[in-house]
Amino acid sequence: EVQLVESGGGMVQPGGSLNLSCAASGFTFSNYDMGWYRQGPGKGPEWVSAINADGGRTEYADSVKGRFTISRDNAKNTLYLQMNSLKPEDTAVYHCNAIINNIPWTGQGTQVTVSS
Repeated sequence: EVQLVESGGGMVQPGGSLNLSCAASGFTFSNYDMGWYRQGPGKGPEWVSAINADGGRTEYADSVKGRFTISRDNAKNTLYLQMNSLKPEDTAVYHCNAIINNIPWTGQGTQVTVSS
């Protein structure tokens, strides 16, 4: 069974950093593009970033470009999101996701709170 388990969230002051992880299992991780999206309080889901299967191509939402870095370690079946220069508007539950055999999968998410 496909499982995506996010971790690394927490509370941080504006300007701080966090590194999120997503541990994947139940599928051949290295064969699939992966991504992150977030959902802030009272808001709809917002796409954040994506990375292709071999890690050679990345994309970012304009709201996080230059501050967030997506990466993956295919040997460890793990996806990462390094978040720097965090702002209060980055407060959200962050989810990793993948489309596997035309079926979307997502994890339970990890809470990120940016507040002074």
